[in-house]
Amino acid sequence: MSARLELIALPDMPLVRPGDDLAALIAEGLARAGISLAEGDVVAVAQKIVSKAEGRFVRLDTVVPSEAACALADEVGKDPRLVEVILSESVRVVRSRPNLLIMEHRLGFVMANAGVDHSNIAEPGAPDQLLLLPADPDGSAAALRARLAALCGIAPGVVITDSFGRAWRRGTCGVAIGAAGLPSLIDLRGSPDLFGRTLEVTVVGYADEIAAAAGLLQGQAREARPVVLLRGLPPHAAPERRATELVRPAAEDLFR
Repeated sequence: MSARLELIALPDMPLVRPGDDLAALIAEGLARAGISLAEGDVVAVAQKIVSKAEGRFVRLDTVVPSEAACALADEVGKDPRLVEVILSESVRVVRSRPNLLIMEHRLGFVMANAGVDHSNIAEPGAPDQLLLLPADPDGSAAALRARLAALCGIAPGVVITDSFGRAWRRGTCGVAIGAAGLPSLIDLRGSPDLFGRTLEVTVVGYADEIAAAAGLLQGQAREARPVVLLRGLPPHAAPERRATELVRPAAEDLFR
């Protein structure tokens, strides 16, 4: 039997501002596209609009850099105020070189600039601003799911996506930083393969695979397609697991 997965980027999503009812904007986008949510649907939402709705902005002109931020800024060639905000969101510097800071975010994510974003943030004429990750991405996903259920009568899976670079591979790729209503990880250990051999190490990063698929439509620049509906994902019996469980614990990390 053939398998099919449908991905639909919601059209004409407006610019999101602090305090906006993001779930209502998504519901309106579904209506514009002539789509009603169905059981098994998953909504992938770009982190940037979640952070905007939650007001996760920092005005650059309000930041006073510390001595540590100034020293690191000199080393990497970045604005000391930006570096101060990056440090405030991080627990350690993983690697640095000119124009690059790889940080361990306080939520465990290892990523450039601790997820502090400077692109597509300030509208023309507005003060220069930075955007932080949501304070609790899994909580944000759960709240979106509950609100969509109230508005649409169906509780879809929700994945909050971001773009990470990857060690040993070029290019960014969509990953899940928040999830609700689905298993972020699917543990296949103990299951048989095609020829009956028992799988011993296979654990699927299911939410990351959803995020990567959605990223094909969301884009990285001027696309303005931050919400993607995924329909037709195979049913699964795995328990719901949060996206924080995708972060590898230090004790399991062979490269730390």
